[in-house]
Amino acid sequence: MGLIWGTPYLLIKVSVEWLSPFVVVFGRVALAAAILLPIAAATGNLRGLHRYWRGILAFAVVELSIPFIALTWAEERLSSSVTALVIACVPLVAAIFGRILRPDDRLTPIRLAGLAIGIGGVAALVGLDIQVGTVTALAALVFTVLGYAIGPFIVDGPLKGVPSLGVIAVAMTINAIIYAPFTVATWPTTPVPTQAWLSVVVLGAVCTALAFIIFFALIKEVGASRTTVITFVNPAVALVLGVLILSEPITAGLAIGFPLVILGSILATRKAPVVEVEPHA
Repeated sequence: MGLIWGTPYLLIKVSVEWLSPFVVVFGRVALAAAILLPIAAATGNLRGLHRYWRGILAFAVVELSIPFIALTWAEERLSSSVTALVIACVPLVAAIFGRILRPDDRLTPIRLAGLAIGIGGVAALVGLDIQVGTVTALAALVFTVLGYAIGPFIVDGPLKGVPSLGVIAVAMTINAIIYAPFTVATWPTTPVPTQAWLSVVVLGAVCTALAFIIFFALIKEVGASRTTVITFVNPAVALVLGVLILSEPITAGLAIGFPLVILGSILATRKAPVVEVEPHA
């Protein structure tokens, strides 16, 4: 998952050079829906989903609708490396939500230290790399971080036990419908290079359709809050690809912020030890 979701930052950066964020997001979710919906129908994973329509709609909006467009729009203004590092804050936010939603998920001193270190990394990135003109892009990424942090809790809560393939397929279809009119309005009027369209295809087929199948399986295996640790690998992959393929610079903000955010995320998502209570005599 870390490798697969470390790649979209490069693909989005390439595609938004020629396509509007709406076209990129629509292509991504529509292709994923076209792949997943027939499979879900053929395997019976769509049966009974109408009973969970509120949870599916919430997941579609929180995990996909808002984060996808906010992320894609932000990458028109920020490098893929910086964008990936901001998204690496998802485990920090998920740790906070985990404490709020699940009182037994304790914030130990080590986890609190991790939150502080991670926030310090973000502060370094913002202070050294974010210019006045890109503050709005950073604000958009905040919505992406919040959505990615909350989404797994919806899967592990209202949608727990619901066929994951059906949920993904329907959520992608909902978003394809949402973004269709915006896509028509912003469809390119000039020739678009093959690499841009190919980037959208890989985004939809691999980084969305295949990725979410694995993502749901991972949530079932390790739980919602710990699933977000995949973002430890994401920024490293995005940074390497950005430097090697897009010739993006390794800035002071990245050099200082990257290790702090990753270290903070690792500490903040450490599983709290179980406190055993001795039975009364």
